[in-house]
Amino acid sequence: MTEVQVRRAPDGTVTELRVAGHTDYAERGEDIVCAGVSALVVTCLIGLKKVARHPHAGKARAGSMYCRLLPGGTPDSAARAQAILETTVLGLQDIARDYHQFVRVTEGG
Repeated sequence: MTEVQVRRAPDGTVTELRVAGHTDYAERGEDIVCAGVSALVVTCLIGLKKVARHPHAGKARAGSMYCRLLPGGTPDSAARAQAILETTVLGLQDIARDYHQFVRVTEGG
């Protein structure tokens, strides 16, 4: 099971994503669910760095990923970062809806 934890600030903005575990949908190299989750979270990190250009910490490796927004940046970079993060969350929730026995998304403050 892949567990996705979404943390939000009191205003509802996404502040952190954490992904852990393997979906075990299929054999390694054949697991389309794991590939979908991985593609979304790696693209999120690339987008935060190259599109939003907003300060963040993050790392993606086999079986785990995290991304946390850091203080700083501009209102414009923060808005771009939120668009990327919210889109990533929507994609992850969509995968979890279709493959609920393999992916779970939870939200907490």
